[in-house]
Amino acid sequence: MPRSESPDLSNEDAPKAGPTPIADPLIGARVLIVEDDPFIALALEETLHDFGMIIVGVGRSIAQAKKLAENTLFEIAVLDVNLGHETIDSVADTVAARELPFVFTTGHGRAGLPEAHRDRAIVEKPFYVEEILRTLREELIKAS
Repeated sequence: MPRSESPDLSNEDAPKAGPTPIADPLIGARVLIVEDDPFIALALEETLHDFGMIIVGVGRSIAQAKKLAENTLFEIAVLDVNLGHETIDSVADTVAARELPFVFTTGHGRAGLPEAHRDRAIVEKPFYVEEILRTLREELIKAS
């Protein structure tokens, strides 16, 4: 009796197993935006939403931002350093006390940051989309 051949189970056309791609930490991340300029706030909202983030609130004043920072569930915040004549210090302190990451945006450089948070990530205005996305990704990865 002739010996039957075994079927080829190697399936050379099947995709090869490789490293699992790392998921983008921005996708599904809840973000709080604090920005008093309505055009910048809207641009940030749209951009971050387009890249998969969930906008949980936009604070346009220190009082509004502080309330959102205290009472809203989020993973990261984008904080404009100056809102009108007020500075972001108390809001940054609140977010830091919750042990959540945040990124400052400013047109005045690192010297304008609150003293207690000078080591935090900063994106200088005017910023590029790639720059804000990269910085948010880095901060989310550090925090995880």
